[in-house]
Amino acid sequence: MGFEKGGGRDHDVEAAKDVDDVVGISFFKSKFRYNSPLVQVCLIGLVCFCCPGMFNALSGMGGGGQVNPTAANNANTALYTTFAIFGILGGGIYNVLGPKFTLMAGCSTYVLYAGSLLYYNHIKKQPFVVTAGGILGIGAGLLWAGQGAIMTSYPPKARKGTYISIFWSIFNMGGVIGGLIPFVLNYHREKAASVNDGTYIAFMAFMSLGTLLALVILPPNKVIRDDGTRCSDIKYSKVSTEAIAISKLFLNWKMLLIVPAAWSSNFFYTYQFNHVNAGLFNLRTRGLNNVFYWGAQMIGSIGIGYILDFSFTSRRLRGFVGIGIVAAVSTAIWSGGLANQLAYPQDLAVDNKIDFVKSGNDFAGPFVLYFSYGLLDAMFQSLVYWVIGTLADDSVTLSRYVGFYKGVQSAGAAVAWQVDTNKASLISQLVVNWSLTTLSYPLLVVLIALAVKDQSKGEEGGTVVAESPTAAVGNDANENEDDLSKAS
Repeated sequence: MGFEKGGGRDHDVEAAKDVDDVVGISFFKSKFRYNSPLVQVCLIGLVCFCCPGMFNALSGMGGGGQVNPTAANNANTALYTTFAIFGILGGGIYNVLGPKFTLMAGCSTYVLYAGSLLYYNHIKKQPFVVTAGGILGIGAGLLWAGQGAIMTSYPPKARKGTYISIFWSIFNMGGVIGGLIPFVLNYHREKAASVNDGTYIAFMAFMSLGTLLALVILPPNKVIRDDGTRCSDIKYSKVSTEAIAISKLFLNWKMLLIVPAAWSSNFFYTYQFNHVNAGLFNLRTRGLNNVFYWGAQMIGSIGIGYILDFSFTSRRLRGFVGIGIVAAVSTAIWSGGLANQLAYPQDLAVDNKIDFVKSGNDFAGPFVLYFSYGLLDAMFQSLVYWVIGTLADDSVTLSRYVGFYKGVQSAGAAVAWQVDTNKASLISQLVVNWSLTTLSYPLLVVLIALAVKDQSKGEEGGTVVAESPTAAVGNDANENEDDLSKAS
């Protein structure tokens, strides 16, 4: 349309056709531009592959790979307590500092935590480990707030589920590789109770790499989608603005409906890591189990991502169907968990730990259960991220929403680690985990019903596309003005 105005009409129309031809030819390549949403989501996935991915593998060993989980439990309590605070504040800090500095500061704390466990391998004293856990909670709050803003605001509106699954797959590949590290390095230490020094050193190397990778993440105003629109074009916020905006989240009915899902989404790790994986299996088998636990997360995120983006034309209907599927899978898996719990002693601390080589059929059932727990974790969290991503489009608002989610999630995890330290019965832990996740599903249904709108035909990913790159950029300028008014 804009090419028809002014002199040289024929020349401009021909130029427009040439541009459209070039865009069509290079459409595939354009997805792999450094400043494309896909590349940036993949890069943040690699950052999380190296840092929280490796941390997850370490935690999945049970007790941080130590014979006595008390030190790791106390460190995790400190971690998730500070995480709860800085998870909520993290969105505001991200809006002030931008992605590079926020992510790099967060990643560096993972290296310190892994180093503290290496220290504990030789000096059996808790204070350094617990302190490092508290510092990691600060860093994790910054990292995950930035990650959430990128993952929910950079993708096209109609493909958020797909991009979330791409991120989740790359991120959890870190858990797969991280699970292989203790498996390989401790394979011939069948009777060993704690992992060797090389295991922690390998984790520290990956985490250091992730800290450096954070420098390649672009701010939202430099990320351009394939149709020419920018993800966001706003100036960094002020501390006072963020403080007011974050405080309002506690009165935001949308966030309140997410609280049960957020609280429960890391609550179950304590039970699964300490009392299924570490409680039933020997050291080398725990490493193998983690490879499949985090591998199952890749499968779960891809499956639910497809349903949330492609199953139906209506976005709200896709959300309802996604919740229904996750709820059904959750019920089946936690039922299996209950059957497994009742078949073992109350503390699950069996004398003869299951070994994948020597235990035969006794290995199969608990292994499938632990694999299924990983599948459910990814489906559940990907679903919640997708729901949050439908509530807004700009990175400023979404960074606050995700920060709130991670803060509440971490508060739940802090409570869970202390519940375990105080020797709560395992059947009680299982029932609480199952109940919390079940409670979240109807509330997410209400949230989608009241707050999520179906995309109009003119929205990105709908049936109508911009007529030219110039028109698309012009439209984006108007959308950014609307986003700014909403954010304020």
